[in-house]
Formats: sequence, C-alpha cells, structure tokens
Amino acid sequence: MKRKTNYKLEAEKTADKYKKLQAEVARADKSKPKKKADKAMQAGARKYPEPPMGKQHLKKPGKQAAQELQPMCDAPYYKGSDKLKNKVAIITGGDSGIGRAVAVLFAREGANVCIVYLNEHQDAEDTKAMVEQEGRECLLIPGDVADRNFCIDAVSQTVTEFGRLDVLVNNSAFQLHVSNFEDLSEAHFDRTMKTNLYGYFHMAQAAIPHMQPGSAIVNTGSVTGMMGNKDLLDYSMTKGGIHAFTRSLGTHLIPKDIRVNAVAPGPVWTPLNPADQQEKDITKFGADTPMKRAAQPEELAPAYVFLASPQCSSYITGEVLPVIGGYTGG
Repeated sequence: MKRKTNYKLEAEKTADKYKKLQAEVARADKSKPKKKADKAMQAGARKYPEPPMGKQHLKKPGKQAAQELQPMCDAPYYKGSDKLKNKVAIITGGDSGIGRAVAVLFAREGANVCIVYLNEHQDAEDTKAMVEQEGRECLLIPGDVADRNFCIDAVSQTVTEFGRLDVLVNNSAFQLHVSNFEDLSEAHFDRTMKTNLYGYFHMAQAAIPHMQPGSAIVNTGSVTGMMGNKDLLDYSMTKGGIHAFTRSLGTHLIPKDIRVNAVAPGPVWTPLNPADQQEKDITKFGADTPMKRAAQPEELAPAYVFLASPQCSSYITGEVLPVIGGYTGG
C-alpha cells in the first residue's frame, strides 16, 4: 500500500530551506564591502557634465545663447555616412537643444534643413551657421506652431525653397511646472496643449501632402509621457498624447509608405528646463536617473537620425524609443 504524503511536514521542510537560504544571503550581505558613492555614468565618446549643473534660471522661452553651461550639440565624434543624402527636413524647435543637435547631424548625413522656431533669433542663426559648416543649406522660419496657418506657410516656404520635403521632426514644446494642481490655470493648460499637441497635429497635417513614399515623421515625446511627473501634469499629458498620436498616425500612414516614430527623452540639458526650474532646483537636474546625470543634446540626436533614415529603420513605424538614462528596476 502506497504511503500517504504528509504535506504539512513537507511544507515545514520547505520553510526551513527558505530560512537557510535567507541566512546565506544575510552572511553575504555582512561581508559585502561598503558601497562607494554613486557616480554618474560616462559611456560616451567624450565626458559629459555631471550634477551640480549650472545655477541659472532663464526667462521664457529660454535662449541657449544665454546659458552659462552650454549644451553640447556638435557631436564631434559622430561621422556621417549619407543616411539622409539630398533629403530635406523641417525641425520645429530646431534653434537650440535637441533640435539644434538633430539639425547638425541631419546636415552631416546630407540633408538640407529648415528650422522652425518661436523668437530665439540668435539661437536660430547659430544653428544655421552650424548646419552650413556641414556643407548644407538652412532656412530659418520664425513663428508659432500653435497657429495652423503658420504651419501651412512654413511647409510651403520649405517646399518652395528646396523643392521637396522628406522628414518632419516635431520638437517644439512648452513646459512650465506647477507645485499645486489647483494652481494650473486654464491659460497655462491651454498654452501647453496648443504648442505640444496642436503644433504637432498642424505640422504633420501640413507636411504629409508633400511627402513621398519613404518619408518619415519623428516626434519628440518624453519619459514624462510614460512615467508621469507630479509637477508637470499638463506637459506629461501632452507627451503621453504624442506617444498615442505617433502610434496611431504611424498605422494610418502605412498605405502612403510614410513612417511615424517618436523619441522619448529623459532629462536633457537644454534651455527648456532652466527656463522652468528655479536655480536651487536646476543644479540637481538629471541626478535622479540611474546614470546620475542629464543627457546632452548630442546624445539624443543619433536616435532621430536612426528613425528618419530609410536605410536604418524602414521596418519601424509607430514606435516610441525611450532614451532616458536607464531604468530603476523598481
């Protein structure tokens, strides 16, 4: 006769095994050397600034020329290989920060560039000079992407100037924190929506009729659109909307052979954040990421090249590519 298993006794034995394993881990923890202070990760072609960052607050809309600690946008170790040869790209918010770095690499990859910007004229001229140093042409168009008619006109000017349009980078953004939800005014909320959502919608709708098969749209999302941010409720909402817009429009444009993707940056050292946060807060910018530092714009720009180039990403559409300095792992 088969002996009946005593499951209660077996469970006790398993619990004893748990305790034994726990004791082994406890001994290992005690013998572990003391942890060194966390340092910022440096895995790039050159060393990037670490917190504390520049103690400076900028007036809106935030001009890169006024930043004491200048963002790194020139990517001197990046070598072009004709990934965008003879293409034409519009980059909104291309006067500074991520937009400037993208303009430089697009030019290095062979594209002529139109920079759409608000009123940061000196920043735009500086970007134009950098594009021209790469041997490409650059058109500057100031205006507000929240204005539908302006977006239509900007696209028209670009096509008239260069004869075509292959890439649209939607990158313009308005960001302003509020510490208390009750203080988020309708005017503030409306400005964020108009710039970050309406602006992307207007530019895409104006650009698509001029795009040929193989063209691409690259939107700038954000880690806040994935994770949220308690002080950037309206901004995070728009970035989550941009991610959904990217996935939806990417599927919608498959019959036209036009790809749509997004880059979702984490903290990046651009004029956007010093124009939002106060001096005491901006010095710690990026310190909370696993890499313990903010990205520099030139570290983001290759992702835009990748998603814009038909040689690199022809089978990718509707995707959101996070470039956020690592995950915490819970």
